Amino acid sequence: MSQNDFYQVNEQGHLTIGGVDALDLAARFQTPLVVYDVANIRQQFQSFKQAFSQQKVDYAISYASKAFASIAIYQVIDQLNGHLDVVSGGELYTALRAGFPMSKVSFHGNNKSKSELLLAVQNQVGVIILDNFYEIKLLAQVLEDTHTQINVMLRVTPGVSAHTHKYIQTGQEDSKFGFDVRCGQAEEALQQVLANKNMKLIGVHAHIGSQIMETAGFKLEVQKLMQMLKQWDQKYQYQASVLNLGGGFGIRYTDHDQALQPETFVEQIVQEVQNCVQQYNLKLPAIWIEPGRSIVGTAGYSLYTAGSYKKVPDLLPYIAVDGGMGDNIRPALYQAEYQALLARDPQAQPTETVHLAGRYCESGDILIEKASLPESYPGDIVAILSTGAYGYSMASNYNRVPRPAVVFAENGHAQEVIKRETYDDLISHDCFYQENEE
Repeated sequence: MSQNDFYQVNEQGHLTIGGVDALDLAARFQTPLVVYDVANIRQQFQSFKQAFSQQKVDYAISYASKAFASIAIYQVIDQLNGHLDVVSGGELYTALRAGFPMSKVSFHGNNKSKSELLLAVQNQVGVIILDNFYEIKLLAQVLEDTHTQINVMLRVTPGVSAHTHKYIQTGQEDSKFGFDVRCGQAEEALQQVLANKNMKLIGVHAHIGSQIMETAGFKLEVQKLMQMLKQWDQKYQYQASVLNLGGGFGIRYTDHDQALQPETFVEQIVQEVQNCVQQYNLKLPAIWIEPGRSIVGTAGYSLYTAGSYKKVPDLLPYIAVDGGMGDNIRPALYQAEYQALLARDPQAQPTETVHLAGRYCESGDILIEKASLPESYPGDIVAILSTGAYGYSMASNYNRVPRPAVVFAENGHAQEVIKRETYDDLISHDCFYQENEE
């Protein structure tokens, strides 16, 4: 698969996103700019739905919105009849403002506050995923105080270590998330929840990591969870209505990546669940998944304006752009790799290898090391591909740089869905210090 499977060009030979010329997008909305091809998002989501529909099982596809959260993306997911996974009061509040159905919301997080749990309970979210014993106590208090009942799941760590970066592994025993299965924490949590009249335990949840390219880890996850559920059935007569396998489905960032295809994942995982159900004489649970990166990752593009060019003899040159680690921390945080091209001619053959540097005051602010690019000039629009996940959602105001605008493009039309921050925005929460003269 060649690089041009990543993008489309128009008659002028320019990069297009959602049918809109990328040069026009940069001119209209300025740079740095994050642009989403909305049709790509819809297609990715539908591919999971179609794969499950062919398997004839009960399922739910819950968009893991920490990948990219906004009112606009929540609207799109709602249009697709999807569910939503939120991990904070802020994401939950955004879903409320977007008008997203609360019955389709799953509330995650390893340290939810009492006020966040109260917000979730008051708005009747679909399910709260319990992550630790402290949270069980907090939620019990909230439910008692509000005379409310709610659906819950237990997040467990099944002891599966995904083959991915250690920062995004989550299913192994040494994890900050969930109740450990091996040492008995998960069973103790089960006992506490079953004893609480205000909590209805609908199932279990596990998430083994992110950017996973093979199904082997997910199959092992299923086996471990179903073995646990067999024991719970024998000991407590509890059978889960829902088996939530989390997300973590890898996408293609560069030519070296082989993305995990939805149809492959779904077919193999459903078969594994069915085999375990038959082996352990359990009822077939609904299968829930939580794709995030695989829904929005390849749909996103980051557009930058090229600036300074630094060349030292016998070393690779540096091309600096007007964004960087403030709008995409992933390369600096865990050495994430991307591909770049020039928006004016994405099909041009590379003529040099450069370090594509950000504008932030950090030596580690390198967006792409050893990027292959055609000859470029100051003012060129540089596009980095597949930046739709964990770019804007992890953005910061480091160096007091405003965060970029976000644009949705579809059917030849572009709309700003998150405004570019201004300098006034940067200081809007600052307060002058009044020295106490005594």
